[in-house]
Amino acid sequence: MKLSQFKFKLPEELVALEPSYHRDECRLMVAHRKSGKIETDLDFRNILDYFDEDDTFIFNDTQVFPARLYGTKEKTDAKIEVFLLRELNPDLRLWDVLVEPARKIRIGNKLFFEDDGPMVAEVIDNTTSRGRTLRFLYDCPHDEFKRELYALGSAPLPRYIIDKRPATEEDTERFQTIYASKEGAVTAPATGLHFSRELMKRMEIRGINFAYITLHCGLGCFDPIEVEDLTKHKMTSEQMFVTKDACELVNKTKLDGHRVCCVGVSTARATETAVGTDGLLKEYEGWTNKFIFPPYEFGLSNALVANFYHPESPMMMTQASFGGYDLVYECYKQAVKNEYKFGCYGDALLIVDD
Repeated sequence: MKLSQFKFKLPEELVALEPSYHRDECRLMVAHRKSGKIETDLDFRNILDYFDEDDTFIFNDTQVFPARLYGTKEKTDAKIEVFLLRELNPDLRLWDVLVEPARKIRIGNKLFFEDDGPMVAEVIDNTTSRGRTLRFLYDCPHDEFKRELYALGSAPLPRYIIDKRPATEEDTERFQTIYASKEGAVTAPATGLHFSRELMKRMEIRGINFAYITLHCGLGCFDPIEVEDLTKHKMTSEQMFVTKDACELVNKTKLDGHRVCCVGVSTARATETAVGTDGLLKEYEGWTNKFIFPPYEFGLSNALVANFYHPESPMMMTQASFGGYDLVYECYKQAVKNEYKFGCYGDALLIVDD
């Protein structure tokens, strides 16, 4: 398919800049991919109505760290945004980062993160047009260094939010799933943000199973696709882990004829990376750059819930791969018409296999 097939007009006011008051009170749309039926104006808590005892939800338990920092450049005092991507060497305090504005940051520059504080970083390499390698000059045990570094950071909200408002203390909590446990993500697996403790308890009472995999979400899904031919687009690789316990639970659910629901596009990408030709989930530890777009036949799950996303986004393409392009595009048209909210803090679309 072509990039232009995923264009639509998204009014600016439909992009969610704030989370819903309660995690599980966003709106939900449900699409039935075999019958083509679309249900609108549901509450996210209604997701329970589509699942039964012994069905399994697969969650991404990655944990977001406060990746966005603001510093000043030595001598000029220019304000610089530093976005932490990943730690390269704990002993040497080396980090892979993005900087903005990049044109002002060269090898040898020093950045200060507090007026009188000890946190200083030196630029030691250029990696991409905006990418840099920083060495933090902070002499202390590594655990203390990480605490001090993260204390300077804020929730790594997407650019379309941060350009409208600053991150707040509330975002530190709300831009994180309640089951996050494996640190490594620089953006949240957004669909999981809708699951509250109360909702998950109700699911547990109903007899629904929870399986957890890990995919450390990077910024690849927010990179603009610059080619019309989608086969030529390359996703940035992300680290992922699928455990034996997750495989056993998911595979038993599938073999027993029950529903397996992926929570979010990151979970779908991870499970499709690790699924075997027999349609069963395999243990996996490594990296994935899997880009799912139509036509694509999913090998594992038979339900998918994910947010509504921006035009031409890889997330929308994955949804269209699962539900069928025509059905999902119609869902997006109805979402705009009915003023659903889009983006990481937006409303959700459940696609079921009936």
